[in-house]
Amino acid sequence: MANGSPPGEFEDVNEAVEDDWESETTPYERIRSVIAHTYSPVSAAAVAEDARTAPKTARKHLNTLAAEGFLETATGDHGGTLYRRSSESLVVEQAADILEHVSTDELVTRIREMRERLDEYRSEFGVDSPEALTVDRTNQTLSESGSPEEAIDAATVREWKTLRRNLAFANAALSIGNAEQFVDGDRRSTDDSAPA
Repeated sequence: MANGSPPGEFEDVNEAVEDDWESETTPYERIRSVIAHTYSPVSAAAVAEDARTAPKTARKHLNTLAAEGFLETATGDHGGTLYRRSSESLVVEQAADILEHVSTDELVTRIREMRERLDEYRSEFGVDSPEALTVDRTNQTLSESGSPEEAIDAATVREWKTLRRNLAFANAALSIGNAEQFVDGDRRSTDDSAPA
């Protein structure tokens, strides 16, 4: 090396990042961050370990997040409480992200295009959903009767499901955007009618 000093002992980069995360955030912030990416039910102890806090602290903050609707609870096989991100909070977060990046006019256009594409899938395959397509093609393969149908492409099923999910998020975003306009309009009309 040019400066003559030997390199220091190798430090685990992940451990250093986690140490910084722990020192720069509160237990509540870390627990919320962990549960924000938890879609399968997990115990408070598992969340505590990932959030680098005590299980008792995790349980307290998880109960707060459950009361706020950010997560859902379920009873595990052995009677313990399990936690996961609520579908509602995920939909609201996705809708807010869409509204931040897409105007409502553009959103209406995209929704129309997605609906048209879904109609094309239904017409092309003669079923209403990707799940029905999979069942239909599986049944045809098992019965081996009639004309052999073309094997269903897994990528097509995945694209159909993704399109359907994206349409649901876009519809939610449009609904929230419209509701916000009414709330803002009501707020303005109340403010305008207030005596000066």
